[in-house]
Amino acid sequence: MSKTVLITGASGLVGTALTELLLSQHYQVSHLGRSRTSKKSVKSYIWDINRGFIEEGALETANIVVHLAGAGVADKPWTKSRKQQIMQSRVQSTRLLAEKLRSTENQCETVVAASAIGIYGLDTGDDWVNEVSPAGVGFLADVVKYWEQEIAVIEQLNIKVVTLRIGVVLSENGGALPKIAKPIKMNVGAAIGSGNQYMSWIHMNDLCQIIHAAIGNSDYRGTYNAVAPNPVTNKQFTKTLAQVLSKPLWLPPVPGAVLKLGLGEMAQVVLGGNRVSAQKLISAGFEFEYPELKPALVNLIS
Repeated sequence: MSKTVLITGASGLVGTALTELLLSQHYQVSHLGRSRTSKKSVKSYIWDINRGFIEEGALETANIVVHLAGAGVADKPWTKSRKQQIMQSRVQSTRLLAEKLRSTENQCETVVAASAIGIYGLDTGDDWVNEVSPAGVGFLADVVKYWEQEIAVIEQLNIKVVTLRIGVVLSENGGALPKIAKPIKMNVGAAIGSGNQYMSWIHMNDLCQIIHAAIGNSDYRGTYNAVAPNPVTNKQFTKTLAQVLSKPLWLPPVPGAVLKLGLGEMAQVVLGGNRVSAQKLISAGFEFEYPELKPALVNLIS
């Protein structure tokens, strides 16, 4: 009998792609969200994080939970209320999952939880960081620290937990790539800030396959950086994307001060960066379909 995977945040970019992959691999898939999904092949359940409510049946029927829920970090300006939403959507939802898994009769054996490479801080320069590197400082690092503290509670419930620190996810359907590509397509593309800040990216297909491996392989346990093995600088990323799009790059880099004027504190997301190692995943036996940036971009854009 096929196992049931319950996905939170399933309406997002990763959740949508992951649902298709898992259905193709003959898993039963159910969704847990603020509203019901319209997908006929998926059972849908409701939760209300603020009220501490999860609809009956959601956890009781799940063998595996993939926890992807969280407000988009770069979707809206970082007002005080938005920052609170970014924090609470991750911390409170994970806390609620842990509480309900503890108090509900369930058959959950594995939880795969999204985290983020933001834990390493705003800008770690050229130095490689890995899963045992110290946490950084700043808003995003604090969000991820508190988030992972709640994930750790689930480990105490005799459930296998895999925490994935996800990098910049590349997809043709949304997220960072269309935003970066838009000015390049209009012949006004340029690097950002110094251009030397590292972008630790991952192709959507590889990310979904990492989650699939974490679900199906009992050897996966603990924290992994979900990034491609070859991060690039912002300058390199912009240049490679322009080549794939057959567009010129003639403008000087966009000054950081200009971005800060427009984006405020959120500018840190693109002005900083981390050179994140994928060695732990590789050592676990994971084989990337897209370890290099150019083939990844060609696949997504062609």
